[in-house]
Amino acid sequence: MRPTTALLPVVLAAALGGLALPKPALAVAGPALTVDATAGRHAISPYIYGMSFADEALARDIRLPVHRYGGNHTTRYNFRTDTTNRASDWYFENIPNDNPDPASLPKGSETDRFVQQNKATGTQTVMTVPMLGWIAKDRARSCGFSVEKYGPQESTDYWAPDCGNGKKPDGSLITGNDPTDTSVAVGPEYITDWITHLKGQFGSAANGGVQFYDLDNEPDLWHSTHRDVRPAGLGYDELRDRTYQYAAAIKAADPGAKTLGPVGWGLNSTIFSGLDQDVCSRTGCWGNPPDKAAHGGQDLGPWYLDRMREYEEQHGTRILDYFDIHLYPQQSGVFGDAAGDAATQALRLRSTRQLWDPTYVDESWINQPVRFIPRLRDMVDQHYPGTKLAITEYNWGAYGSMNGALAEADVLGIFGREGLDMANLWTAPTADQPVANAFRIYRNYDGAGGAFGETSVRATSADQGKLAVYAAERASDKALTLVVVNKSGDDLTTPVSLAGVSATTAQVYRYSEANLAGIVRAADQAVTPSGFTATFPANSITHLVLPPAPKGDCQVTYTVPGDWPGGFTAQVVVANTGTTPIDGWQLGFDFPAAGQEVTHGWSADWRQAGASVTAESLSWNARIEPGASVFLGFNGAWSGSNPVPTAFTLNGRRCT
Repeated sequence: MRPTTALLPVVLAAALGGLALPKPALAVAGPALTVDATAGRHAISPYIYGMSFADEALARDIRLPVHRYGGNHTTRYNFRTDTTNRASDWYFENIPNDNPDPASLPKGSETDRFVQQNKATGTQTVMTVPMLGWIAKDRARSCGFSVEKYGPQESTDYWAPDCGNGKKPDGSLITGNDPTDTSVAVGPEYITDWITHLKGQFGSAANGGVQFYDLDNEPDLWHSTHRDVRPAGLGYDELRDRTYQYAAAIKAADPGAKTLGPVGWGLNSTIFSGLDQDVCSRTGCWGNPPDKAAHGGQDLGPWYLDRMREYEEQHGTRILDYFDIHLYPQQSGVFGDAAGDAATQALRLRSTRQLWDPTYVDESWINQPVRFIPRLRDMVDQHYPGTKLAITEYNWGAYGSMNGALAEADVLGIFGREGLDMANLWTAPTADQPVANAFRIYRNYDGAGGAFGETSVRATSADQGKLAVYAAERASDKALTLVVVNKSGDDLTTPVSLAGVSATTAQVYRYSEANLAGIVRAADQAVTPSGFTATFPANSITHLVLPPAPKGDCQVTYTVPGDWPGGFTAQVVVANTGTTPIDGWQLGFDFPAAGQEVTHGWSADWRQAGASVTAESLSWNARIEPGASVFLGFNGAWSGSNPVPTAFTLNGRRCT
């Protein structure tokens, strides 16, 4: 759901028509990339690849891990009548969901079918539960601001002219309307009844049922989005009390279920209560908000986490599992359907830095570093350790363009690298949009379930703004997987340094402007133990898969019997530890340090290119019988340092 911005000191500009960034004819030198498979290792949560309202075909295609039923209209969802209220999104109207058999309700509701689809695609469900205290009253169309009842209004629904937007023709708000025009009051018992129904249909969370429950949707904006039933902002204390009541009801009804809250609309949701956002938007009291002042001057996010921790300490039950705050980029034109002009597209790609970069000053009304994921983690670590992090709504726009796909691929890589626990794109793209292919790059790059790894490893770029890199090890085959996002308008030829990798080749899958219809398998890339150099096309997303080289039946012993300033002698023994003879061999290794080189070798044909060295058998020692060895060596030169090589291959296979 798009955040309400009327309360904020900002008006987002409308996105302009899409323009492709120019692509130059020649490649230029790109920033160096460095990947160390032995460092920075941590698990990547599969739930970061979530969406909201994806169709079944797309969910199946990308093996969607988690799927959220949420948004403004779910705040007043009535599961018994399968009816939502669309709030300020659409004239505060109750609109019954399409249902083939209303007489069977609550069975067969939209939410029942949502869970059924998820079970069919192996996807976990995030279900939004109303916490506002009002739900749609019956299965009938009605509206919160009837023109007949409340007079002429600024705007009315074309298809239902009696339903207005709740503003008088002069733009002032209509007040004093009757909430029961559309809604009926409910309490936590409503949640108990709904979860009881869901458990009856699908089982408990521990037995394949609904796993996650969002504690409503952006309650700090209720006074705007749902002002027909809730005209006043939600304060600190009421947010605490409602969370206690409704989250406890969820845990009592299904102890295995996980809860997410407070589901705020954005950065301001961690600072100001809904009451302060309501009051200060009218009075300008942002420098000294009264509700915050009444609570010791503490920002809402830390205060909320403190209260959730206190509940667990007092009751022995954790009622908050995920700290959930939505995020929509506030930079002008970034969050929009259109890609925008070249400046907007460049801004969109820069703006992903707000997720992590402490040096990036948000180019919007925020005008300060955001570092959103580390900021949330700091709050949790200080105020309620063990709570996971979620962003159950975000959107970087431009679904139909390569620019949007580049931003989305960058965002997904950042989520994994920074250790986010859950994220849900609002809303899902269509299967043929470029942003869908950004998800496929991570979830199904080859159409056969090929996926990015589950264990993040250290990957850095000399210029992340031009060429972003993300790396992970895959559990099934121990392959190193790399996603490289070229966000520049240039073809970039760049060195990729590797450590802790034994691969000799990389499979290359690429999504680019050359074929927006889908991901293309490109030619394999040769790899040495120290890395490779590759060209990444302008505005492209490349997934490289580096399977570990199969270990051969060989063993290499490398010793340095003589070492002096600037020179050394190396002896190498290659042993056949297998059961069959080796007929013809080529030994390969990389020098670890700059300045190391072979000056003269014996018992092999020695060659060197950069740091890579090969020694090829001669006619008289080409055959190595099982259990036998060959002895070779060389004189070398060095400057700076002379470390010993650590990885060797024989005929392309890794030796011990």
